[in-house]
Amino acid sequence: MIFGHLALVVAALFTGAALYINVVEQPARLALPDGPALSQWKPAYKRGFALQASLALVGGLFGAVAFFQLGSWRWMAGSVLMLANWPYTYVAIMPLNSRLLACETAPKENPRRLLSNWGQLHMVRTGLGVLATLIFLWAALG
Repeated sequence: MIFGHLALVVAALFTGAALYINVVEQPARLALPDGPALSQWKPAYKRGFALQASLALVGGLFGAVAFFQLGSWRWMAGSVLMLANWPYTYVAIMPLNSRLLACETAPKENPRRLLSNWGQLHMVRTGLGVLATLIFLWAALG
């Protein structure tokens, strides 16, 4: 059961970080003028990517181990939701990340619009974390 509890804790950490980005960091960023907002996003993105990518992977792996040990489909469902952050990020968010990172060399891009779109896409990651956390909690309680 330890891996199930670890999966729950890691999913909650992932969700907390993702929620912080959407509720605190992104609104504060969008309150800045375009240049400073973009300048703030770039290092924050790199740090956030490292943290959230690791948490998604570890939480997904702990959930899978809990599934193989305990047999409840809920552990695997939570694991799939945690791991779904990886393909979602690469397919939906990475192209936008590349455009944001190139904004200074591509002046035709509108950084404010791109940053706003990025925040909307990131909400899906938050939702995946919330769902995984709730399913892991359900599995731990059941």
